[in-house]
Amino acid sequence: MDAIDAILTRRSIRKYSKKTINDNTIRQLLETAFSAPSASNRQPWHYIIIDEREKLDAVSNFHPYAKMLKNAKKAILVCGDLRLEKLHGYLSLDCSASTENILIAAHAKGLGACWLGIYPREERITKIKKLLNLPKHILPISLISLGYPAEHKTKEDRYNEARVHYNEW
Repeated sequence: MDAIDAILTRRSIRKYSKKTINDNTIRQLLETAFSAPSASNRQPWHYIIIDEREKLDAVSNFHPYAKMLKNAKKAILVCGDLRLEKLHGYLSLDCSASTENILIAAHAKGLGACWLGIYPREERITKIKKLLNLPKHILPISLISLGYPAEHKTKEDRYNEARVHYNEW
């Protein structure tokens, strides 16, 4: 699958099969995450791989949109390191670029994935920091549920010419 096809056909997958995800596949996803662009090339990210069933279930109990974690095989928490943020306000942008790389790579590898927002919701930030014992300088930004798809979603044409402007509004 080429990059354009991966981007245009990627969809949020919330139902997963029982097939396990091997460590090499997770490593490849992380390689794409580390290759994301970041402000001043600070690369301010850290990743937590979650594969303990109790922790996946715990997140699904406090995050209102995380019910799919009950059958996900793994999840990746994308975190920003406040000590590495050189330009204030860019941490969430940097981590979002990294998150998108993981989502596209997961789809290209035949995995299903879904982006779950953590930041800027204080209640989600507080609960996930406690659950995963995150240090004060680490800010959880997004959580990506992962598994082999047990559902298929078709490509959607989302191009909207009415929202394209040239040189001015």
